[in-house]
Amino acid sequence: MSAILEVAGLTRLHGPGCARCVDATGPAAGTNVCPHCGTVVACADVSLTLMRGEVLGVMGESGSGKSSLVRLLYGDDVPTSGSIVYHDARGDKEGGTDLLALNAQQARRLRNRHFGVVYQNPHLGLNFRVSAGGNIAERLLMNGELRYAHIRERAMQLLARCEVPAARMDELPGRFSGGMQQRVQIARALATDPPLLFLDEVTTGLDVSVQARILDLILELQHQLGVSMIAVTHDLGVIRMLAARTIVMKMGRVVETGLTDQILEDPQHPYTQQLVASAL
Repeated sequence: MSAILEVAGLTRLHGPGCARCVDATGPAAGTNVCPHCGTVVACADVSLTLMRGEVLGVMGESGSGKSSLVRLLYGDDVPTSGSIVYHDARGDKEGGTDLLALNAQQARRLRNRHFGVVYQNPHLGLNFRVSAGGNIAERLLMNGELRYAHIRERAMQLLARCEVPAARMDELPGRFSGGMQQRVQIARALATDPPLLFLDEVTTGLDVSVQARILDLILELQHQLGVSMIAVTHDLGVIRMLAARTIVMKMGRVVETGLTDQILEDPQHPYTQQLVASAL
C-alpha cells in the first residue's frame, strides 16, 4: 500500500511571529500563544502520512489544532512552513505534487478535482441559495462538465447514494434537517470521485441516531469507493468506528500516533490518557 498524502513539518502561525514562537508554546508550555510576540501557534511541526484507502483519525479537544490542520491540508489556509505532497491516485507523476509549490489557479484546479471536504457547519460546505442538486451541479461545473442532462443524472445518483430522496433534489438545503444537510454535503464532496476526502467534525451537534447513520454511510462509501480519508473529531466513538490509525493533537502539536485500538486501549501520553478517561 502506497501513500497518497505526505505531510512534513507543517506549521501555521497567526501573528507577527518570532524566532521563539514554537519553542515557547505547546503542551509543555501550557499555551499556544507566544509570550514574546503574542502570535498564536495553530500548528507546529506536524508530520503525517496517509495511505491509499486508509481512514486516518485526528483526535483532540477544542483548540487542539485539528481543524486548523484540515484547513491547511485542504487549502482553505496557507501554512507558514512545511510541505504537503500529494500522490495522484489517477496516474501519479513520479515524486508526487508539492501542493505548496502550485500557484493559486493550479491549487484550485487540483483541489476541485481531487479533494472533497465535509465541514461540521453545513453553511461552510453548501450554497444555501441553490437546491441540493444545484450544489452538486456547481461542483461539476467547476470541473468542466457542461451537459445539463448528465449533471442532473449525476446529482440524482449521488443524492440517492447518500440517502437523500430524489423528490427533494430541487429543495433548498435550508429546508433539510441537520443530518440531511450533512448527507448533501457528502454527496457534493463526492461529485468528482475524489481520491481524498476530509471530514471535519461531521457528526457534532447531530442526534445520536443521526450520527450513527451518517457514520454508517461514510464507512459504506469508503468501502465501496476506496476513498482515502482524514477524519477530525473530538469524539472517541467516531474515531473508533472510522479510523484504523489515529494521531492525537494538543495545542497544535502531535503528541501521540499509532493504531486506533492501541491508542484507545493503552494510551501512552498523559493527554491521551486524560481524553480516554474522560470518555469512560
